[in-house]
Amino acid sequence: MLKKTYFYPLAFALLFCLSCAATPTPKAQNEYTFTSYVSGIEVPWGMEWLSSGELLVTDRSGILYVVQDGEIVAEFTEVFGDLFPERQGGFLDVQAHPNHSKNGWVYFSYSSTSGEGEGANTKIIRAKLGGSGLEEVETLYKATPNSRRGVHYGSRLEFGTDGTLYFTIGDRGNRDVNPQSLSIDGGKVYRINDDGSIPQDNPFFGNTDAIEAVYSYGHRNQQGMERHPVTGQMWAHEHGPRGGDELNIIEPGKNYGWPVISYGINYNGTPFAEDTVREGMQQPIHYWVPSIAPSGMTFVTSDRYPDWKGHLLVGSLKFGLVELLQLNGNSIISRTEVLQGIGRVRSIKQGPDGYIYVGVTGQGIFRVEGV
Repeated sequence: MLKKTYFYPLAFALLFCLSCAATPTPKAQNEYTFTSYVSGIEVPWGMEWLSSGELLVTDRSGILYVVQDGEIVAEFTEVFGDLFPERQGGFLDVQAHPNHSKNGWVYFSYSSTSGEGEGANTKIIRAKLGGSGLEEVETLYKATPNSRRGVHYGSRLEFGTDGTLYFTIGDRGNRDVNPQSLSIDGGKVYRINDDGSIPQDNPFFGNTDAIEAVYSYGHRNQQGMERHPVTGQMWAHEHGPRGGDELNIIEPGKNYGWPVISYGINYNGTPFAEDTVREGMQQPIHYWVPSIAPSGMTFVTSDRYPDWKGHLLVGSLKFGLVELLQLNGNSIISRTEVLQGIGRVRSIKQGPDGYIYVGVTGQGIFRVEGV
């Protein structure tokens, strides 16, 4: 394990309980360090701790790493024969079953060439980790049709409080068709049971004109999703184009507007959205202009970070840092850049030891520690 440590000041520190409505007061300046925890992982897209204490890390190229005490103790290559590791595709997220200690199930998302059409689309599977790799692999969901467009696969995984699995699939670069159609995959948040069946209380269950697994729609490309530790609500952020990254609270059956409404513009500077607000379409609880290219997010509940506790950390691919979003209920009251210079952030997780871990492209995983 590398010992190099970087020091960056937090401009101000606030202690704020997630369930508290009072306005936080500034505290003395604090410092945190980020120290290399494990290197040699090129694109650490997803991280998850197993009940055994091992950390699973997915590398977008298709490698599954098993990490213990800052050391890679196993790695499995060519995990999926139908993997499509090109452009934004590849081996994506990982999430352990809430009852992993008893059933051993681990859930994965990746871009897959299986199914209808040329190219690839997002696939959700579950499996058990054995000595030679994944065993008892089951396909739970495969988006169709495949596409040659190598962008906007999503795809984050998160279990709800009721044990159902939420996952995201981006619009696959087909913004004018996929996000606003309930009968076509892409640009949506989905919800399934842990075995892949459809919950009967899904908003479009029994609707023959809709995909029953769809939970919300009108999204672009969601690469961060986390369940609120107090309210149980599912929060997700998504990339805008040039401006218009969004943070949303995901509600059943709601339309989040992409691409009809947006706070962004085309990459070439021209407008595309009809408006920023429209009746029947949800407003984000926060949006970024200019874009930060958000990736990964975690609510901080650990006592190791008293001035971050009760707030939200969001990674930035574009600026190579982490943002601290200060919360007052469901409102964002301020943004602070922290961990500046850490690199192109791909994933963030709070570990069972209370430390924050940050996956950074080209560097591996850092652990954030107090001074």
